[in-house]
Amino acid sequence: MKSNDSTNYFKFLLIHLIIGWVIFVFPPLSKLYAIFIMFFGYSYVIKYKNKNNEVLIVAAYIIGAEVMLRMTDGMFINEYAKYNVILLMVLGMIYSGFSKYSFPYWLFLLFLIPGVFYGISQLNFETNIRKAIAFNISGPATLGFAALYCFDREITFEQIKKMIFALGYPIVAITLYLFLYTPSVKDVVIGTYSNFQTSGGFGPNQMSTILGLGTFVYFFNTFFNSKTKTILLINIILTTVIAYRGIVTFSRGGMLTGAIMIICLVILAYNKLNKQGQAKLLLIIITTILLSGFIWLYSSVQTGGLIDKRYANQDAKGREKESKLTGREILIESELEMFWENPILGVGVGKNKEYREEMLGISAASHNEISRMLAEQGMLGVFCLLILFITPFILYLNNRNNIFILSFYLFWILTINHAAMRLAAPAFIYALSLLKVTFVDEKSNSLPRQSTV
Repeated sequence: MKSNDSTNYFKFLLIHLIIGWVIFVFPPLSKLYAIFIMFFGYSYVIKYKNKNNEVLIVAAYIIGAEVMLRMTDGMFINEYAKYNVILLMVLGMIYSGFSKYSFPYWLFLLFLIPGVFYGISQLNFETNIRKAIAFNISGPATLGFAALYCFDREITFEQIKKMIFALGYPIVAITLYLFLYTPSVKDVVIGTYSNFQTSGGFGPNQMSTILGLGTFVYFFNTFFNSKTKTILLINIILTTVIAYRGIVTFSRGGMLTGAIMIICLVILAYNKLNKQGQAKLLLIIITTILLSGFIWLYSSVQTGGLIDKRYANQDAKGREKESKLTGREILIESELEMFWENPILGVGVGKNKEYREEMLGISAASHNEISRMLAEQGMLGVFCLLILFITPFILYLNNRNNIFILSFYLFWILTINHAAMRLAAPAFIYALSLLKVTFVDEKSNSLPRQSTV
């Protein structure tokens, strides 16, 4: 990171701390923030005609900002992030084309269509059909278009770093907002259930998801984007405070996913590094382990030991909870039953919630995208899932330089199992596993020296 880059990094971090503070003080400004993102984002892409994959940088920023916009009512439409990611990917393909071998994802998008029309015919008359369909199909559609753009697309490691920078900046704003919203965690934690107060009054599941992703982002920055000791210290602090706020949401899925992403990155990156880089990575791993212990101890003290019980699947009195999935297994079982009863076309997109209420009298969502896709789209859903599961690894066989593949792939599959695709993040992050990553020094087949301190 050059001195000018370091200055820009400080500047953008400061700007996003200000954004977090301003939106906390006056939440209606969140709508203005959403407008600015679109205006400057599309202007940036159009100005450079996507010569350096600018659409991925803008889309990554939107992914990072989505939770802030949702929690402060900053979006003019509920699927603001998903629709913008789709538009950006289309714009990127207009400028830069797409791979002629990306037909698996054209099939994926094609297979989604019958379930939409069948769902329209099956939904109850009093149901808001547009919202029901959009809510359930916008996530897979976002994934499909993002995958078409990313499929075997060549991208440099430096461009990946810029994209991760963009993803991380809004998460800094979110983290400051959380500290302002709940300065004292110990005053609001009274049980082992997911905590809305420590999540800024927003859904803990989604907040944990973005903070887990943020923990991964700033761990990455700590190692790959810290050219001075000052920046290294800032990145370590950001990783620590983001992880802490993620843990005290009491929603486990997002933080466990973030930890798994970090482990996968370390494993795949180690063999790509020169000896100097490997030594630095080992040092950072040791530091991370020590910091993790400190963060957990501090979280335990601040929550009166309740966070320990939460991750041990116990209630506030230390009794083992009957369900390890907070009751979601019943909902998942009902969706699998829908699939077995309707194996060809499923029950139709958007219909599974109504169908479950008729079957069990339960009006709730399972938050599991896999069982939902099977229930609503039947065998076409099976084909869609097979495409998603297999394709990234076929591409990886021809390009072993994508050290992010496991991290991004596992973020997708783990997130859709506890938070479905309510956020645009899992759809976009999945697509990044399809990129063809290149380094400055291809002959040495190792990460470039400028990537290490």
